[in-house]
Amino acid sequence: MWRFFKNETKLDPASSAPNFEGAAAPKIESSIDIPERLFIEKEQVEEKDVAPSAGKIESNIEQLFNFLDRNHETKGYEDALMNPDISHLDQNLMSLKNDLERTIRRVKTFYEDFTREIDFHIESRSRSGLVDIVDELKMKRSIAESHMVKVLEIESDASNNKGDSQGMIISYTRGFKNGLSAISHHSILKRF
Repeated sequence: MWRFFKNETKLDPASSAPNFEGAAAPKIESSIDIPERLFIEKEQVEEKDVAPSAGKIESNIEQLFNFLDRNHETKGYEDALMNPDISHLDQNLMSLKNDLERTIRRVKTFYEDFTREIDFHIESRSRSGLVDIVDELKMKRSIAESHMVKVLEIESDASNNKGDSQGMIISYTRGFKNGLSAISHHSILKRF
């Protein structure tokens, strides 16, 4: 062990005399500061992905109502400025209707699956004698069935061009016509 300390004194090439002060603790030369980011990759969190109180929206009736409640007037206005052809209006209205149909199918599938799952739980919990839980499950099934009736009603109204779905059609058409009017106002009426 004493050899180790004797060798330690020879490690300092800058001085010719042995350095006994550094014998107890080896002399460490100053290190170069290397930024942490070179070796550690930190995961970046996007703010839009982290919402404090917003959970995952399931494909239930709320998703359908959120779709129907959207105001499509701004999109119609911007679309008219991009392509002021009336056939473009018809194509975009058809696209909106297709989006509505797709949303309705998604919501119907959700409630069909949810009802099957509830039926399984009702049967299983009934066998276990859990009367209160079975009653709660039956109430949830009743709510799901009433939502499904409303979804079917909205689907029927949409196919007949009436009811709740008309709001999005009116909103988009109004925006598109306002866009056409803005083009005429800006390019023709402001000249004189």
